[in-house]
Amino acid sequence: MSFIADFHIHSPYSRATSKDLCFETLYQWAGLKGVSLIGTGDFTHPAWLAEIKEKLIPDGKGLFKLRDESIPSLNIKLPCENLTPIRFIITCEISNIYKYEGKTRKVHNLICMPDF
Repeated sequence: MSFIADFHIHSPYSRATSKDLCFETLYQWAGLKGVSLIGTGDFTHPAWLAEIKEKLIPDGKGLFKLRDESIPSLNIKLPCENLTPIRFIITCEISNIYKYEGKTRKVHNLICMPDF
């Protein structure tokens, strides 16, 4: 089984991200790009976690999907006709920044959670 996933997502509460970002927009762009699994990003932010709980429901297979009433109509033909349904996984990033041999190093660890 193969699929395209994007786990490195940030919420609108993160620095240097669009304040208009929402699950409906992520869903639309995933459909356009053929991405079938998307990280929620930033689940530790209280306001974003509230939105995660409001907009997503378990799909019964360990992932989450948009509530039916939240699924946007795309009004366009998708390039791959969504070979697989678009799902979400609860994620956040821990950024470790340190100096080594006089240079700044950055390691980004993505954390995936099975549920809330």
